[in-house]
Amino acid sequence: MGYDVHALVSDRKLVLGGVEITHQLGLLGHSDADVLLHAIADALLGAAALGDIGRHFPDTDPQYEGISSLLLLHHVAGLLDGSGFKIGNIDATIVAQRPRLAPFITRMNENIAHTLGIALEQVNVKATTEEHLGFTGTEKGISAYAVAGIETK
Repeated sequence: MGYDVHALVSDRKLVLGGVEITHQLGLLGHSDADVLLHAIADALLGAAALGDIGRHFPDTDPQYEGISSLLLLHHVAGLLDGSGFKIGNIDATIVAQRPRLAPFITRMNENIAHTLGIALEQVNVKATTEEHLGFTGTEKGISAYAVAGIETK
């Protein structure tokens, strides 16, 4: 299981699932702050007992500043492959009050499947709101949860 959260701020791009989404706010972080891909990376790393995203891509390392999280996810796929695992499936949920994400879900699924080298049918991204409750509901941040199934090759 993976989880990530980033604050919404002005003067940053909003990138989710490798898709740049036009919005007045973006996510604050060392990389592109793509909470969806970070949650998926953590789920995959955790399932393989390979630590977490912070261990592999520390936010103190300048080489990761502003980096696309698609590149980080691709690296995670290589770590799993090198450790003798293959990805079975990924199920993830983005929690955001706004913007409406349904129009972008197909592209997110495609980006994730392509980056991980798996079939589109192995990826399922969903989005939900929190009915104006909590930090996501008051548009102070966006979070994401992910579950990944892996198996030995």
